[in-house]
Amino acid sequence: MGIAISVSDYLNQQGIPFKVVSHPYTESALQSAISAGIPKQQVAKAVMLQDHEGRHLMAVLPADRRIRLKRLGEIMERDFSLMEEVEAARSFPDCQFGALPALGQAYNLPVVVDDALSDQERVYFEAGDHQLLVQLEKPAFDKVMGKDRHGRFSVQPTLDYGQRRWL
Repeated sequence: MGIAISVSDYLNQQGIPFKVVSHPYTESALQSAISAGIPKQQVAKAVMLQDHEGRHLMAVLPADRRIRLKRLGEIMERDFSLMEEVEAARSFPDCQFGALPALGQAYNLPVVVDDALSDQERVYFEAGDHQLLVQLEKPAFDKVMGKDRHGRFSVQPTLDYGQRRWL
């Protein structure tokens, strides 16, 4: 399929330099990082949320972290829940199902960015299919996300009593 038209058009219109990185087919941003040999903390994933009024929000966080909905709610001053994948996909008509670019700006979606991504020299995100990542250098990523809300709302997953538990 290639890079989503909305993503390439947005980046080009904003004068944002980017590269495209190919990798074998994967089902998640974390798998894409592993498959492409990119540090997991440099790959941004998009998590689609909605509040009690049905307003949508894209949370952008490192692929190796989990969202803390309570903390995000405190930052945004409203509660959120995860959107169903089928409903989230409706906002991305030029993307393959499940391959959401962490570039809500290209789809007129409000975005909140986890500050853990600010520590990275470059950031990658799904290009709209399951085999390409968009690569942005830190200045380009900062320019794209500069007007959006920022905060620390993710956490590293931890193991608890031998079971995987997201704390």
